Amino acid sequence: MANFDEAITRRETGSLKWDRRPDLDPLWVADMDFTSPPAVIEALRKRVDHGVFGYGVPHASLIETLLDYLQRRIGIQVSEEAIVHLGGLVPALSLGARAFGSAGDAAMTCTPVYPPFLGIHRDASMELQTVDHCLINGSWSFDWDAMEKMVTPKTKIFILSNPANPLGRAFSSAEITQLAEFCERHDLILLSDEIHCDLIFDEEKTPHFSALNLPDELRKRTITLLAPSKTYNIAGLGYAFAVIPDEKVRKRFNAVKGHTLAEINCLAYYAAEAAYKDGEPWRQELLAYLRKNRDLLTTTLRNALPGIAIPEIEATYLAWIDCRPLEIENPTKKAEDAGLYLSDGAFFGHRNCLRINFGTQTDRLESALETLIAAVRS
Repeated sequence: MANFDEAITRRETGSLKWDRRPDLDPLWVADMDFTSPPAVIEALRKRVDHGVFGYGVPHASLIETLLDYLQRRIGIQVSEEAIVHLGGLVPALSLGARAFGSAGDAAMTCTPVYPPFLGIHRDASMELQTVDHCLINGSWSFDWDAMEKMVTPKTKIFILSNPANPLGRAFSSAEITQLAEFCERHDLILLSDEIHCDLIFDEEKTPHFSALNLPDELRKRTITLLAPSKTYNIAGLGYAFAVIPDEKVRKRFNAVKGHTLAEINCLAYYAAEAAYKDGEPWRQELLAYLRKNRDLLTTTLRNALPGIAIPEIEATYLAWIDCRPLEIENPTKKAEDAGLYLSDGAFFGHRNCLRINFGTQTDRLESALETLIAAVRS
């Protein structure tokens, strides 16, 4: 049984999260403070014991595991050819922009959103069109009217985060279908980042609906991006994959790779295989721990700071804290002055908001929340 309460010393290990600002207590970048599943660690040890680390390619059992994962988790069958192996998900976003856009074209997304969504258009010399998510019946969704007003003939791609980072929404089948119909109507490629799809807290209430679950006529214009990195805490190994059912779309996506992408880490293939093949018991334990942390965070902050806006977190280990109702100027700086390193909402497209990573030990989270509350009250 996993011990998520165990504190792991991470300073001076070359950790982006812990070593970028060693003077602050970090709860920012999407990197959990837990050891990876034992099955992943054992697979890496076995591969390291082999002793040769030459160029790697996807091995047969990895392919079999990925196809099984897609069937078991998303409920779809695809061919091996539909899978494109990648050294990370952010480079895939850039590939999507460069494959389907060019100078003078535009990429559309909804904010607040994962910061690279707001920058990858530059790789293709495209323009960026952003539309704020809106509250519909108490839940953050898409502002369909605003999107229709924003879209133009030069819009070529829509970039989706589902489940949403940082809002924590697991969008419904109706929402994703309506979005795909919007893309069909305006001839857009739907680039769907689903890296957090294995971090949904109540699968019965809010199941993951993937772009791969769309009807064939809508699915043919989709690129679905997946990775074990966030769920199994192996982001530093650099492995992701795209599922692109349509051959023409897939060829166009692959054609722009050129010589811009590094070789995929030979260890990463084996870590991904072990995570998807043998990591499910660990994932369920992780979700139970994260639920506890989510409930602690939302209850504590709502009670201590009336008026603060926190979405219902259906997925991810990231909490979006909207401080604008409290009329607090630059809450990130207040947190920093108190010794906390949090993600600034400005990088997600909304100022005076915070994102907190609660994928850490519960006692550490409790302490950080006390510090944040005192800082905001001051």
